[in-house]
Amino acid sequence: MGHSEKCPDLTTFWNNKTSTCMPCTEKKVVIKPGYGFSPNCGYADDGGRHEPTTIRCKANSTFNDGSRGFCQPCAACPSGFTVSSPCSTTSNTQCQDAGRGTTGDPVTEPTTWQQDPGSFGEATQTNQGSSFKPNAATILTPPYPDQAGHDVAVLWAVPLVIIISIVLVGVCAFLICMKRKRGQHPVLSFRRSSSYITAGFSPLPASSGNNDLEHILSPSILSAPLQTMLDNLDVLEELVILLDPESQGVKNTKHLASHCSFPATWITYTYSMKDSKSPLKAVLEGVTSRYPDWTVGHLAKILKSMERNDAIAVLAKLGLNVMQV
Repeated sequence: MGHSEKCPDLTTFWNNKTSTCMPCTEKKVVIKPGYGFSPNCGYADDGGRHEPTTIRCKANSTFNDGSRGFCQPCAACPSGFTVSSPCSTTSNTQCQDAGRGTTGDPVTEPTTWQQDPGSFGEATQTNQGSSFKPNAATILTPPYPDQAGHDVAVLWAVPLVIIISIVLVGVCAFLICMKRKRGQHPVLSFRRSSSYITAGFSPLPASSGNNDLEHILSPSILSAPLQTMLDNLDVLEELVILLDPESQGVKNTKHLASHCSFPATWITYTYSMKDSKSPLKAVLEGVTSRYPDWTVGHLAKILKSMERNDAIAVLAKLGLNVMQV
């Protein structure tokens, strides 16, 4: 069993800094013969460690000669062959012809491997009518599970590409249809985008010049660390109420996250978890982690470009908190 709920692939671990599943090989740990990476590299989703990054291969079950990142399943000798060298934690099983004392190579259908979901690094072997051609000079080494896995991946790639193509065609058709519908009502669309006013959204009067924000916020607020907003729960709650809702014609947290260079997939995921955590709070925590030198002034400039002067007005309430600091 793995240690991560976010990374079902046991060869990966959850990286809190990038909010993605990263392969264990990113740890750049030197794998010694007889050892391999543990499930999810031994890490939990919160960064805690459940077990060492590498674990010893199971005797008579898995092995690693040091050339791979994970322990591989031991192979079984086919019918008519005997074990010349049993599987150890550092080498695979080796077989030879029991009757003539010669070794052989598989010449027909390959051996397939199936991963056991209940254990990490173990597998079962299934022979499908294999026959062997005598060879007096080589030692038989059954194929590794990686080879079978590669073949399965190739078989899955074709239908996956077809499905993705169908989805893309559907999305394009939907966008074209929506564009045509908008073209049929140009006056209505213009009125919605140019005269949208809701309760609680009262834009401040815009002023000319590059120092507009200094007329709204004091220099001490503009230069305050962005973490100040996360520490002031009252200001943060007001901003959540203003920016998190999705209203047509009003830019919200999604636009703010986009200005801060967060990918669309991350933004969508954050909004899917809206019931348990505010998307705005997630964005601010991500920004303070990625850009620790950002100030309230950086955020205010983005809000101004989004025409959210109502949110800028809320930032002015940070003044008392900044003075106390």
